[in-house]
Amino acid sequence: MATARERLTALGLTLPPVPTPAGAYVPAVRDGDLIWSAGQLPLVDGRLVATGLVGDEVTVEQAAGLARIAALNALAAVAAEAGGLDGIRRIIKVVGFVASVAGFTGQPSVVNGASDLFVEVFGDAGRHARSAVGVGALPLGAPVEIEVVARA
Repeated sequence: MATARERLTALGLTLPPVPTPAGAYVPAVRDGDLIWSAGQLPLVDGRLVATGLVGDEVTVEQAAGLARIAALNALAAVAAEAGGLDGIRRIIKVVGFVASVAGFTGQPSVVNGASDLFVEVFGDAGRHARSAVGVGALPLGAPVEIEVVARA
């Protein structure tokens, strides 16, 4: 059976460096065998990939891809606390915030970009409880933000 690291590699992905916090917080906190990530944005090389509201400047498909990037950043933060990707035993909860126009109700489709990544990397241990929340704005104008709770 393939490890999480092997599955990630098979997807053509690598864990990025843990994003530097933009304020007075840490990227992830471990308490016992549980690890909570801070909210992570779709940053690549320290830069936000896109800005705007889903349902206007950003399509659902683009936003789902951005959620996948944000999930990879959250995974990097959690893995740093777990001693590496293979130290993560289960994804427990995912919360996705989607900056969207009034009346937009497709938040679950956007957050599927994150959820799908966790299942691809961890198999059944990547299946999780989830919330997909629509908001008026996110930090830096990001379209999506992802938080994760995992068990190490």
